[in-house]
Amino acid sequence: MPVLVAQAQVKDVPVYLDGLGTVAAAYSVSVKPQVDGRLDQVLFKEGQPVKKGEVLAQLDQRPFLAALHQAQGALARDRAQLESAKRNLQRSEELSKQNLVAVQQVDDARTALGQAEGQVQIDEAAVETAQLNVTYSRIVSPLDGVTGIRLVDPGNPVRAADPTGIVLVTQMDPISLLVTVPEDELPRVVQALSRGKVPVEAYHRDGKTKLGEGEVALVDNQINSTTATVRLKAVMQNAQHLLWPNQFVKARVLLETQKGALVVPATAVQRGPQGTFVYVVGQDRGAAMRPVEVGATADTTAIVTRGLSAGETVVVDGQNQLRPGAKVEPRPTGERPPGDRPEASGRAPRNEP
Repeated sequence: MPVLVAQAQVKDVPVYLDGLGTVAAAYSVSVKPQVDGRLDQVLFKEGQPVKKGEVLAQLDQRPFLAALHQAQGALARDRAQLESAKRNLQRSEELSKQNLVAVQQVDDARTALGQAEGQVQIDEAAVETAQLNVTYSRIVSPLDGVTGIRLVDPGNPVRAADPTGIVLVTQMDPISLLVTVPEDELPRVVQALSRGKVPVEAYHRDGKTKLGEGEVALVDNQINSTTATVRLKAVMQNAQHLLWPNQFVKARVLLETQKGALVVPATAVQRGPQGTFVYVVGQDRGAAMRPVEVGATADTTAIVTRGLSAGETVVVDGQNQLRPGAKVEPRPTGERPPGDRPEASGRAPRNEP
């Protein structure tokens, strides 16, 4: 019986946990004006990377400058009145020592001084507020990120209470990845985190194109009882901007790397009434059924924990037609057994890549 075979090997095997991942921005801010005014200039390009503190837009400053000048004038006036109140109090106290004025007049002068001091403090606060409004008329980026689509054009009045802002700024590097895994895998994830950093890889939905790497930052503090899943949050490096917010990806979480594990191709492991087994080919080319214990499966590789030794030859394709003790014609993995070829069975050949 022609079959495909492979040898059991000892090697280090990474054990991954696969899950569905959703990309989320680490920080996302809707840039809104903090004062009401007319939008004069938009100083950014849509999709442009921006730095924290970079000016994005400019409101009409004239109303805010006028309010600032008015507050500064009131402050100067009241400071002059404060100086006058201080001199009046000083004269009243000197005359009171000579019993030339009543005590009440000294008290009135002291009260007037206190009122003048309070008015100056109010004016100073008004000047600070006016200066702050002038600063707010220059709208700056609150973080390092990438701008989105402009939501308001220059010339339009904008208000601090507007529900929509001027633009959405999103931090792209690093970026977050939310990975959904079954709740039964939670103990393995927690154990992996207790040992140290847990790497995460993000792939395109085709499972082949690698988009980014990162590490698990935390496990969500509750399990979704509806879907029996738990979310992991990973921080991903995204210098090339291959990951975008709300993108769906395939995520692979590296739970551990088993050192010196005995592995065989996953297709070699069969399941029967007595459990898992493999067909072992002896030197006489006889196939024998061997019960085995499988610890884990990583990609196309199965880790055998008991029942097999390194170097033994196992059948990886063609087991369906085998019986214990049957003679086989071993062929290396990658070559189709003759009995499975279309021309050998009388079937029409298929177009295969």
